[in-house]
Amino acid sequence: MVRIITVEREYGSRGGEFAHMLADYLGWRLIDKCIVDEIAGKIGLDKSTVANCDERLDPWYYRLGKTFWHASVERMPAIMSSSEVFDSERFTGLIREYLKERVAEGRCVVVGRGAASALINVPGTFHVFVYASTARKLAWFREQFPDRAADAQQELEATDNRRASYIRRFYKQDWSDHRLYQLMLNSCMGFPAMIGATMEAAGLAHSVNEIPAARP
Repeated sequence: MVRIITVEREYGSRGGEFAHMLADYLGWRLIDKCIVDEIAGKIGLDKSTVANCDERLDPWYYRLGKTFWHASVERMPAIMSSSEVFDSERFTGLIREYLKERVAEGRCVVVGRGAASALINVPGTFHVFVYASTARKLAWFREQFPDRAADAQQELEATDNRRASYIRRFYKQDWSDHRLYQLMLNSCMGFPAMIGATMEAAGLAHSVNEIPAARP
């Protein structure tokens, strides 16, 4: 029985919106940006500090400095323990712990954050990847950010590359590899069809009622 659905998405594919609608439709808890707020509260950091590590790698110069720091730590006074340093690596570790708790609870839809890779062999999980045509993604971006329309292509590619690099670094997986997912959805088909396909593929179609109409 599927108890957790993860939704990975190309930027501009509206995969996040789909995940929100799917969670509403199922009556399940949505795990998206709330993960930043909850982890920040748990470790006592401000949300902006945690958000800076959300699906991101640390800057190259930080990673280089950290390598030297680890190499020389035995020869230096114990000024700060590694557990006190907050960076993308520590955030990913906290996400793994957080996801284990959600698996125990069940009835969650998780957006991104490497959840498909973190839970790839966990029973009761179902993994979805949402993509769209370049034309659709460009149109979405220009509608959402008209003042940055000229940079649409660059921003779409940069965001997807950033997400892919994050997954490759911390989970050793290819973000776009179809073998990570049970279902690949083209969002051009529309939200109702996407929800219907997900429910059927996940074996949950018997537990729900009418599929919601598409948003304008």
